[in-house]
Amino acid sequence: MGLLWTIAEVLVALILIIASFLLTAIVSEAYRRRHNNTHVDDHAIFEDPNSLKQVPCPHIHDPAEKYLSLVIPAFNEEYRLPGALDETINYLQQRAAKDKSFTYEVVIVDDGSADATKRVAFDFVKKYTVDNVRIILLGRNHGKGEAIRKGMLHSRGELLLMLDADGATKVTDLEKLENQIHAAATKEFCLGESAASDSSFRISDIPLAAFGSRAHLEEKALATRKWYRNFLMKGFHLVVLLTAGSGIRDTQCGFKMFTRAAARKLFTNIRLKRQV
Repeated sequence: MGLLWTIAEVLVALILIIASFLLTAIVSEAYRRRHNNTHVDDHAIFEDPNSLKQVPCPHIHDPAEKYLSLVIPAFNEEYRLPGALDETINYLQQRAAKDKSFTYEVVIVDDGSADATKRVAFDFVKKYTVDNVRIILLGRNHGKGEAIRKGMLHSRGELLLMLDADGATKVTDLEKLENQIHAAATKEFCLGESAASDSSFRISDIPLAAFGSRAHLEEKALATRKWYRNFLMKGFHLVVLLTAGSGIRDTQCGFKMFTRAAARKLFTNIRLKRQV
């Protein structure tokens, strides 16, 4: 019995050490980014591969020009990106054919890939035009978080969706997030007949976000993962729980939707002036 208690104490100590380390790393990185903005200095440029002309670069503070923007961060996704883009664009085209008011864009953020991700992405721009598919080249690898942030800053949608390049989540599931945002706007902000009659009102004006979740698949995933991966995952979840609270069951799912107003608050630094 004494041996079991000793093992339990060691495990608890290890969890606390890992949690402390991760929490320190998160706080340090947040502080560094808050006080050092060199990672946002480069101005994004869109290039039309057909005409080789630079396309004016929008900013999150500009009025929305599309209904939906899909932001896809990509790092060395030469092989998985084409399938994900084919499925995504096919869905968007079918929806646009049924609803003429539905407009969209796909923003691919190449996070310094060393493979042919850039070439693959530009092939889709050539096929579907730069108005519907755009690429942001970060030049060097900044990490997924910065790639997403950069894509959000230069998107044109009223609603902005982030999704992974590996096609792990069905693109059709975006309608679930979209419906939740509209339902929340209706319930919490009285988006009813009075708002609908106001032609100047848009869903993009309300700061709302909807997060996809794979928490219902956790039991199956735990059974298939190695024990040490489950151990590290639980330790990370503990850190997230302590820092973000218990309201979100799956913080790591790369499938999240924001209104334009929410994206402005989340992805811009109010201390920075917009670059022109």
